[in-house]
Amino acid sequence: MTQPLSPLALEVRALEKRFDHPAVDGLDLSVPAGEFFTLLGPNGAGKTTTLRLVTGLLKPDRGSIAVYGIDALADPIAARRIMAWVSDEPMIYEKLTPMEYLDFVGGLWAVESNRAAARARDLLGWLGLAPHADERCEQLSKGMRQKVALAGALVHEPKLIMLDEPFTGLDAGSSRVVKEVLRERVRAGCSVIMTTHILEVAERMADRIGVMANGKLIAGGTLDELRVQAGSGHASLEDTFLALVAQDAVTA
Repeated sequence: MTQPLSPLALEVRALEKRFDHPAVDGLDLSVPAGEFFTLLGPNGAGKTTTLRLVTGLLKPDRGSIAVYGIDALADPIAARRIMAWVSDEPMIYEKLTPMEYLDFVGGLWAVESNRAAARARDLLGWLGLAPHADERCEQLSKGMRQKVALAGALVHEPKLIMLDEPFTGLDAGSSRVVKEVLRERVRAGCSVIMTTHILEVAERMADRIGVMANGKLIAGGTLDELRVQAGSGHASLEDTFLALVAQDAVTA
C-alpha cells in the first residue's frame, strides 16, 4: 500500500551548513503542500545554499530535511523522485536538442517512453520552444536554454519544484510564459519554492514569503503578515523587506 504524502511539501529543522562562516544557521522552515513559497534575502543570506541542501547537492552539517514526509537525508533517491531543481544558470547538455534532452531526462527518471514523449511535447509547447525542438541547445539564447532546463525539471511531473532566480536572463515575454507554467503547476497541486531578487515577482506570485538573513529565517508569512512583523508604515514588499532586514541587522 502506498504511503500517503505529508501535508508539508518541505519541512526543515535545525539545518546547518558552514563554509568559512555559517551559511545556513539552525534554519527551521515549513512549506505546506500546494503552496507557492518565495524565499527572499540579501546576497549571502543562505537562500541558494538552503535549496542546494534540500536537493542533495550539498550535505548539511546538522539538521533534518523532509520532502512530503520522506527523509531526504536517509532516502535521497526517493526524495529526488518527487522534486525538481532549476538553478539560475541553465544546466543542460548543450550538444543535445531540447527534445533529445527531455527524452534523456525522462529516461533518467524511468518515465515510460510514450508518456515522456507526450509530456516533452506539451512542455515545449507551453514554453514556446516547439519551433526549436530539433535545434541544438548550444544554438539557443540563454533565455531559451533556461526554459529547456525548466522543461527538463518538469518532465517527470515532480510534486515539489525549487527554482533559484529563475527569471535571470529572461525577457519579458519569456518571464510571462514561465510564470504561467509555474502557476499552472501550483493549480495542479504542486508546490513551488523560489528565490528571487525581483520583489515584484514575489509580491504577485507568492502565497507566502520567507525572509532570510545571515543563514536564518527572520520573518515569514503572507505580505500582510510581514507588514505586521515589520511595523507600521511599510506598504510595499520592498519597504517591508528592507525594514525586516534592517531590524535583524540591529539585533544581530
